[in-house]
Amino acid sequence: MSRISFNLARNILHALGAMVFAATCPGAGFARDGGHAPAARSDRLVNLHSRYIDAWSGQAQVPIAQFGPFLVIDRTRAMLVRETDTSAPRHFVRMMASFPTIRVLEFRDCPGTLDDNANLVLGRMIHERGLATDVPPGGSVRSGAVDLFLAGVRRTAAADATFAVHAWLDEDGLRPTSFAPDSPVNRKYVQFYREMGGMAPDAAAAFYDLTNSVPNEQALWLSVRDIARFAVIDIR
Repeated sequence: MSRISFNLARNILHALGAMVFAATCPGAGFARDGGHAPAARSDRLVNLHSRYIDAWSGQAQVPIAQFGPFLVIDRTRAMLVRETDTSAPRHFVRMMASFPTIRVLEFRDCPGTLDDNANLVLGRMIHERGLATDVPPGGSVRSGAVDLFLAGVRRTAAADATFAVHAWLDEDGLRPTSFAPDSPVNRKYVQFYREMGGMAPDAAAAFYDLTNSVPNEQALWLSVRDIARFAVIDIR
């Protein structure tokens, strides 16, 4: 749950991914206060580890395709299986171009994101493509992945699904409290929860405050009913 330590190889991969992402997804960068400089990349992760194979342990069905952090289960359903990064929106575009009949994105064990800006763009893509989001029994949705779940046009979750939230932390060590509450860098999250999560203005602000109630190095664990206080979720 600590800040990610980026080694040289990861920095190179992110730089290459950013170049491709900028070319394929214009407007993905968000500005800081005053709108003069692009926001530094921030991460939100809880228990960053690869459950890429574990996510399918015991499953009778074999995925038919892979696009970055996404597995295509069948022609109507895909699953997010690991953290998102700068390249995730590009992989999503490729997946939807290859399987345009996908209607549901499943979240089984999702730790968060290495790039909050790209993650918010991905959330808007999920919503604009009209995808529903679903957390199966025993599912765990953490950190930046919670935003992606909330972006679904319809959200369903098992009663035992768990969620974890915490504040973001950028690569310069800045946090939400480093900026004024009404600064653009903070407002973009509240706006996302209103537009993608369907939250009322007060609920969106309260949910963002909740995510920032614990530092990036820790996590606040929530039940699906806790999340349903802010957004409409069909609990099964």
